Amino acid sequence: MTEAIGPLLYLRNASEGRINLAALLVLPDGKEPPQLDAEGNSVAATRLLTRRGKTAWRFDFSLPMRRDTGYSLGGTHYPVNADFTGDLRIAFVSCNGQEKNDRKRPLEERNAMWQRLQSEHDAAPFQLLLQGGDQIYADELLNCHPALKRWARGGRVRQADATAEPDLAETLRDGFFELYLDILGQPAISGMMAHVPSLAMWDDHDICDGWGSLRPAKLDAPEGRTLFAAAREHFLLFQYGARPDELPGFCPDRSGTSLGWHVALPGLHVLAPDLRSERRPNRVMGPAGWQSFDTMLERIRSAEGGGRVLLLSSVPALGPRLSWVEALMHLTPRLEKYEDDLRDQWQSRAHRKEWRAFLERLAAIHANPATPVTCVSGEIHLATHGTLDVPPKPLHQLVASGIAHPAPSKAYAIGLGLLARFGSSPLPGHPIRLQGLPGQPGTYTAERNYLVLERRGAGWTASWELEHSGRTPEVEI
Repeated sequence: MTEAIGPLLYLRNASEGRINLAALLVLPDGKEPPQLDAEGNSVAATRLLTRRGKTAWRFDFSLPMRRDTGYSLGGTHYPVNADFTGDLRIAFVSCNGQEKNDRKRPLEERNAMWQRLQSEHDAAPFQLLLQGGDQIYADELLNCHPALKRWARGGRVRQADATAEPDLAETLRDGFFELYLDILGQPAISGMMAHVPSLAMWDDHDICDGWGSLRPAKLDAPEGRTLFAAAREHFLLFQYGARPDELPGFCPDRSGTSLGWHVALPGLHVLAPDLRSERRPNRVMGPAGWQSFDTMLERIRSAEGGGRVLLLSSVPALGPRLSWVEALMHLTPRLEKYEDDLRDQWQSRAHRKEWRAFLERLAAIHANPATPVTCVSGEIHLATHGTLDVPPKPLHQLVASGIAHPAPSKAYAIGLGLLARFGSSPLPGHPIRLQGLPGQPGTYTAERNYLVLERRGAGWTASWELEHSGRTPEVEI
């Protein structure tokens, strides 16, 4: 287990010419955190929790919106590009790991794209790091306890006995804590997060593969609920910089049922609905998630001056028709094990009505020229670009995945591209078009990658950094 990590920066909000930040620091017990200095303002740490002989601390502070600001901690100065008022550079990453033996990989290979991203930041600093899901791959934790092993095998779900459940909870808390420390403590990742404020949303592997799309009996079993509770606690700690019993102010649902967030910045709204906390095989968001999402959209509609709307949908909001594939899977039991992977997608036949409602809301916001919408997503371990036809200009969907997950085969990308040719238009009169990346053959690109969004003046562009092919030409969005 990594001895100490941090500081890791998290964006909270912006107001009165300043950005409000949190910085997370994890130290061995008995080692007091130093004071943080933010341009002459001394900030003391708040203890968040203690586990496994280590304590997590948080500093809450603000910086002026300037390119040449920063903070100091423990004798080290950390420059921060905090100018959100003019030109912007935003990095988007997702799928930071793999299902098996992730921590056994050589770091130079595992984090090759993180190292490239860090070099790019050194040359031209980013203001914001967006993390779109699967920041860790917690699947290995399914082997940490006999009760969870039984649950994961998918056989008959047994009720956990009164003594096993508390023991399972503590084992999982230890496991998630150690996993986050080991992943976020890797130099290429922690180096970026010390200098670039982050906003993140979780996806299934931050809990376990297919969470929410699994059978209700598994989700509702004591083992499943214990797994979700431990994953949520550590998601809040390591991806929001928050205690398990608190929510940052950017979450509209104050009950904590849905963990979606909205941050308003100069000329920009960044928001992420929570597509996992209430997910079931027949739905993507529950009542709290939809109410939270509608609250975010209403705040955008009522905001003065409008601004670009950058929506993080952890699973792509635009994609190929999947209903035929789902129907074919039932022809042979050997394929039914992949059903939860398809149920994860907005395009699943189980979510068709909900997908339409989601796109209707986005199209209504995008139709106002003052609030153009761009969607960014990960999850599929491929890169692609699509549009939803919404006059006066198309709504763009940008998919970048994954930053560390190995790329699937080119045959898989070709097969998914063939599905995309059939098209899918859940909104009458608003066809979806998947055209792929500029300069790349096919609809989907099977290379590890990350996405760079740039605002220059009033214009926005997107480009992908591909592991083998390099930088794509820019796309105007």
